[in-house]
Amino acid sequence: METGVRSHQGELFVHPLSNPGAAGIFPEMLEVAEEASRAGDFNLAVEIYSSQLADLQQPDRGLCLRKADSLARAGRISEALDSYCLAASLGKLRPQELPLLVETIAHTLREKELGIAGTLNSQVKSSNGGDGVESDVECIEDEALDLFSCRLCKCLLHEPTTVECGHTFCKRCLEADSVKDCTHCKQKLNKNDILPNGRRINVVLSGLLDKLFATESKSRKYWMEAEVLWEKQSLADALEKYNAAVDLVPSSGRLLCQRAELHMEMRNFSQAVQDSSSVCRIKPLCTKAHYVKATALSKGGRNDEALQEYFLCLALKPDWTKVKLEAQKVLSELFHSVFENEDLPTPVHPLQGGLATRLIKPPALLRSLRPITQRTGSSSQNSEFSVTKSTPVDDTSSRLSALSPGKSDRPSGEGSTKTLSDVLAALPAPPGGIKRKHSGDGPLANLNTPSKLLRADGASSIPTATVCGGRVVPADLMDSGDLECSLCMRLFYEPVATPCGHTFCLKCLERCLDHNPNCPLCKENLSEYLATRGYNKTLLMEEVLQRYLGDELEERKKISEEEMKELSNLNQEVPIFVCTMAFPTIPCPLHVFEPRYRLMIRRSMETGTKQFGMCIADELKGFADYGCMLQVRDVKFFPDGRSVVDTIGVSRFKVLSHGQRDGYHTAKIEYLEDKKVEGEELVELLKLHDSVYEQANSWFTSLKDNMKSQILSHFGHLPSKDPDPPASPSGPAWCWWLLAVLPLENRAQLTILSMNSLKDRLIAIRRVLIFVTRKKPR
Repeated sequence: METGVRSHQGELFVHPLSNPGAAGIFPEMLEVAEEASRAGDFNLAVEIYSSQLADLQQPDRGLCLRKADSLARAGRISEALDSYCLAASLGKLRPQELPLLVETIAHTLREKELGIAGTLNSQVKSSNGGDGVESDVECIEDEALDLFSCRLCKCLLHEPTTVECGHTFCKRCLEADSVKDCTHCKQKLNKNDILPNGRRINVVLSGLLDKLFATESKSRKYWMEAEVLWEKQSLADALEKYNAAVDLVPSSGRLLCQRAELHMEMRNFSQAVQDSSSVCRIKPLCTKAHYVKATALSKGGRNDEALQEYFLCLALKPDWTKVKLEAQKVLSELFHSVFENEDLPTPVHPLQGGLATRLIKPPALLRSLRPITQRTGSSSQNSEFSVTKSTPVDDTSSRLSALSPGKSDRPSGEGSTKTLSDVLAALPAPPGGIKRKHSGDGPLANLNTPSKLLRADGASSIPTATVCGGRVVPADLMDSGDLECSLCMRLFYEPVATPCGHTFCLKCLERCLDHNPNCPLCKENLSEYLATRGYNKTLLMEEVLQRYLGDELEERKKISEEEMKELSNLNQEVPIFVCTMAFPTIPCPLHVFEPRYRLMIRRSMETGTKQFGMCIADELKGFADYGCMLQVRDVKFFPDGRSVVDTIGVSRFKVLSHGQRDGYHTAKIEYLEDKKVEGEELVELLKLHDSVYEQANSWFTSLKDNMKSQILSHFGHLPSKDPDPPASPSGPAWCWWLLAVLPLENRAQLTILSMNSLKDRLIAIRRVLIFVTRKKPR
């Protein structure tokens, strides 16, 4: 017959009866006990199991375990231990029989001792469900990240590498197979390296970090070298590098944790305990540090102390399944160490022998997981690693710091530091005598305690504060000269890092790539980078400039804004594209390939005007005295930097003066508008307008189909007649459409474009129509 109760997670644990058919065992009563457990009335279940055991000639192991589970769930830990001990005397307790005891002790630690209820669990919950060792990211929960920390490894950036989206990480972190997206913006990272030799280090940021944080940066270098050596299984060399790194930055919790793990792999368990204990005291909420320490203690044969650390891990993180199983395993071994003799005589009946009355009470059991010295006011003040009120992890951290069982030196006769093994060993021996192991026997006596390992002549070698989350940038080392563009020789403005690792102002880089698709410094080919046009600002560099060189950046920004304001003045300095004739309202597609015009088009877009002037060439002046302003409607870029720009004519202008800027022509202009007419002049103008329109429509209709198709494909249909021709400053749209399609030389078109009288323009167009009609081939 089997029955069981459910744990906090809902698993069903079944304790089979040793002799289901024995007299005194009533299945109906067992079912009632089960129902009581399901309903949460664990005390009733205890009474039923006790009465069943009282009626037996010999205790039944399964009933003892069921009673023990119910006592544990009822919070009666000392009585539960009594029942578990009795069951252990009847047969070795298996790890799978102890989940409720482990859960109850951890739960009590969490709520009664630490006072953190269920809130902390959500903060330290592992992304993998808690079934594996926590990652380094979760190791230092209380460590604040600053501007210079990598968001992947949470340490100072080492070999900083800027990715396509503009965020910066350690080069080694990016090379990990698990890293596929940017942790900042979630953009997918390009694993097909832009350059043949892979990602490159950001040269400017690397130099800046080495200058500002010389010691920590050197430590990170040793640290990374140690990881590489570890991967190659050169453990001794790796340990040497770790030692060098720790000597430079002795308060890095993550670094100490890694060295502890290396010590374990090298079977240096005492050193692993030392390093992990240091982290536990520096960072009381570091669940990984407690786990590493527990593992080192367990592998070193110090199960009593290991169990305490496992309980601490579960108190901080109740859903950590792997640790729970480890705790059950160690607890099973501790019970077995008390009852290791297999030829046991019949034990004393628990209700007759008064065993429960001699068990220590639950608070004392909890104190066995916490040195008594740190419950007193005097000893906590003497501890080098005690958490003060200024520590940002608040009272919870202070309590948890006190739980680390490393400082056992205290005044003589003050308190007790019994472990669970000591508690169990103190129980009276069952009849016949059973040898119990004490913590001083066997392999435990050969290993130093954490307090001995961590203290040298009464002082600790590990500082109490970490520097990783509180870096201070020396003001005298932050020099604007370290952050200057090598092209414009000014402070970076909108800094952009190329795939080859060099940094330039965005506009400086674009101008260079207009002329040559190679890096201006190292001459690395950037054709693919140019094709993607992924000119995203280096956000870390931008933040450094804003935070530490704010005044200089503001001045640099002001200069740039003044330049853009000057460029956006479409009267004083209009950019001029010297190419072909353009007319108001008429589309003018352009193929832009010259570097000077690439720059000009880009500036017209950046200023927001999206306009520039179009003029035909002039041998003497460079370009004609009249032109048409074009409005950019769309730009399509090609991989090699060329572009097709879709523009449309907006308004006519007259050039007042010619100029140049950065290789392209500019002009001071005034806009042309048709003269206004009224009265009889207006009536005559309307008659002339209608007459010329009919003449133009007749001419277009008479064209051969192939010519008509070509005109339609390029310019569209003849615009409809304007009901109010003088309303527009440039006159009706159909006049410009006709002027664009008529077979006239540029100089003739320019003469008509420059006219500021609609009447004169209509007369000139009529003359051209008469001429082309007469010359039309038959």
